[in-house]
This record gives sequence, C-alpha cells and structure tokens, in this order.
Amino acid sequence: MNKLAAISVAAATLTLVAACTSPSTSSSSSSSTPPAPTGPMSFFITSAGSGKGGDLGGIEGADAHCQRLATAAGAGNRTWRAYLSVPNVTASGTNPAVPAVNARERIGKGPWFNAKGALIARDVEQLHSVNSINKETALDERGNRVPARGDGPTFEHDILTGSRSDGTAFAPHTDTSCRAWKFNGPDGSAIVGHHDRLGPTQDSWSTSWNFSHQTPGCNQEALVRVGGAGRFYCFAPN
Repeated sequence: MNKLAAISVAAATLTLVAACTSPSTSSSSSSSTPPAPTGPMSFFITSAGSGKGGDLGGIEGADAHCQRLATAAGAGNRTWRAYLSVPNVTASGTNPAVPAVNARERIGKGPWFNAKGALIARDVEQLHSVNSINKETALDERGNRVPARGDGPTFEHDILTGSRSDGTAFAPHTDTSCRAWKFNGPDGSAIVGHHDRLGPTQDSWSTSWNFSHQTPGCNQEALVRVGGAGRFYCFAPN
C-alpha cells in the first residue's frame, strides 16, 4: 500500500470511530421529556366568599361572583361558572318539579389551568379521577395560595361544592347546598371538599377535593368553625 492510500484508510477509520462514539442528536431529542402543557387561567378558587355563609345569591349569584373576581384579575374576557350542584325539587301541589344542577355539567370540556398556567385537568373525566388539585395548584384568581391544613392555626380548605365525587347533585333528602345556595343561617348544611387534599385521616372522603363532609350550618360562623370561609371553585367553560 502506498503512503497516500495508507493516509486515506486511517482518516476513514478515525471518522467511523468518531461517528460511533459521538452522542446522537436525534435520539437524544426524541427521548427527552416533553414540557408540561400550559395555558391561560381557566380555574381558580375564589379569594373570598360572599361573606354570607352559604348564601351565594343562588347559582346565578355564584356565577356572577366568579365573573367579578376574574374580571378584577384581568380574565374577564371569558365566561366563568361556579362549580356547584343543587338537588332536584320534586313537584308538589301547584309547584312544578325543578331538575338538579350538576357541577360537572356547568364547566365545559376542559382543559383547565390555574392562574400560573399549570394544568389542573385535561377533561371532565380526569377532573373527577386523577386531577392535579392540591394546595400548591389550587390557587385563587390572583395566583395566591389558599390557607391549607397545617399552614397555621386557622385554615380555609373547605370549598363549597354541594357535589358527589363525580360532580353530580345529591338526592333531595337532606340539605347539601344551603337551600340552593340561598340560605344563611345556623341550620342547614352544604357539602364541601378539601382543596389541599388533607384531612384528619387518609380515607378517600377526607382527602377529596369536592366531596369531603357536610357543614354544621349555613352561616359564616358555621363554615369557619370547621375550616372554611365560604370559598368555591370557578371554571371557565369556554
């Protein structure tokens, strides 16, 4: 082999070795974890309740409260709905029957993101199964954390929902919505969930975001006594 041919073979060998030992750009990029989806705010916990316990002015008043808070936070260009359920009313005498209101049917199809753009749930099914709601992500409309269990001597993790775990209303045998969210008194009750997924036990009811327990009354004092403040969830269905 002449000198020129030997140099050519050596160069080709070095090129082949370099190609085999260098990391592959295409395989590295294809195996990297894709970034988590983000989006504009479409979910929040109200920074304040009505101040009148379970009297939110009905479903319409609760929706209007969501809209006001969202508008003040710069998100008023969307339609906002309260995540609240109300049992049906059976016909009685001249009073016609009134169908139930199911929270899950009021909030659109998703996906929903918090005030910092973090994904809460892709759709209604994920929201009611393996969502991302916890004390770090269930923020108010300004992006602030809601006082959670363990944060201090007082906390506000009870969030009004009136709902079963699947987002539907209860049967009308007992008060689960402070009389259709129009009652502020020492009696009556509402179903609440724990936004921080924390409770006195690790049972599913204790850690549920939307169906944890009933309140001992419907006035503000009754809600505060068990760890609430009359806050509720708001979602943008559009």
